[in-house]
Amino acid sequence: MTSLENLPLNHIFIPSKVPSKKLMIILHGRGDSSQGFTFLPEYFAIEEMNYLLLDAPYEYFGGCSWYELPPNQFDGIVYSSGLLADTLDTLFKDEFNAEESFLFGFSQGSLLTFEFGARYEKVLAGYLAISGYIYDVDNLLKEMNPDLKSSNWLCTHGTYDDVLPYDTSKSQVEQLQNGGFDITFKSYEKAHNIDQEELNMIAAWIKAKL
Repeated sequence: MTSLENLPLNHIFIPSKVPSKKLMIILHGRGDSSQGFTFLPEYFAIEEMNYLLLDAPYEYFGGCSWYELPPNQFDGIVYSSGLLADTLDTLFKDEFNAEESFLFGFSQGSLLTFEFGARYEKVLAGYLAISGYIYDVDNLLKEMNPDLKSSNWLCTHGTYDDVLPYDTSKSQVEQLQNGGFDITFKSYEKAHNIDQEELNMIAAWIKAKL
């Protein structure tokens, strides 16, 4: 049995084209599912990268959700973070290398990239938080794994985002930066989506970290 047969979350696994222990874990947004990001492997064209696209644990209007809408996010964030910890612990036991792997989240998945990823005990090769926000910046700075403050973090957000405000995301990242968290923030003239220019930059960023 491989570790992939023993995960607590439904998922799609897309193997690398050449044998590798590199892995990109992808967390979708509210109402979406793992299916929503199946285009990424072909787009990124990284032959040695494996991809694990996870489904959030809660049903939401035909899709999935990682946590409830504000102001009731907390319990879902804690529950989903626990499932993600179990998932990554299983993956990194034998089959994949944490230090060669990436965590990629969009919208709700972006929040989990911060709230779970920054607390997780293992340091990954990189963290990508796209069009999201942080639940509690002060607590994150207190509780995060201090080894992650100097790791590879990239956060992007659209200036025309009508779902999660750009100013909130930018201000929160600045709070993290002021707290000693080394993170790059990039703005794009886009709404609540991922655009072509942004994808090109993300692909180049990932390849530079490999």
